[in-house]
Amino acid sequence: LAFWSAHDDLLRSVEAERGIPAEYLVAILGVETSYGRIVGRYRVLDALATLGFDFPARAPYFRSELEEFLFLAREDGLDPLDTKGSYAGAMGAPQFMPSSIRRFGVDAASKGRRDLWHNWHDVLASVANFLAMHGWKSGEPVLAEARRDGEADDPLAFRLLLADTLGAIRSRGYEVDTPQPVDAPALLVPAEQADMMSWRVGFNNFYVITRY
Repeated sequence: LAFWSAHDDLLRSVEAERGIPAEYLVAILGVETSYGRIVGRYRVLDALATLGFDFPARAPYFRSELEEFLFLAREDGLDPLDTKGSYAGAMGAPQFMPSSIRRFGVDAASKGRRDLWHNWHDVLASVANFLAMHGWKSGEPVLAEARRDGEADDPLAFRLLLADTLGAIRSRGYEVDTPQPVDAPALLVPAEQADMMSWRVGFNNFYVITRY
């Protein structure tokens, strides 16, 4: 709430420009780095080199990110020997990997470089741009509550795929209050409570958030 209050005008501006509601930008930054307070203490060069050459399971990916990091350092004037991030090489307040900074990072403050550590305009615009580029649809819902009397689906069968439609979920006996059309891509999301299993329906924008 303190972060939201301090940056309310900027959040409104980014929301108006890029179509992503402020609450999702605020939530993502809180989860990722507690609003820039925990951005990682590992030297990114070391992290990516170690994972790229000593972690066979995903070595090609991390070698690619190492290359992206070196390009990024040249483009944005970063010191590759001093830049810190997570143990996997994610950087800045939004914890973008180097390729994501190069692809989705925005110099919103028009200072000639993307600064995802200290410039909140760049940070918020970059997170919004990531979501927009992954298919966020402005004005559409993220989730809706679902209800069903009797036996429901097996929560262990949950898959993070937009493989259903709202109409198909309703045809299985779920009541869903939403103005979305019956052919809207959707997935049934288990939401376990303290004393019961409840359900929600996730739409396109829910799936976009999971891409983050």
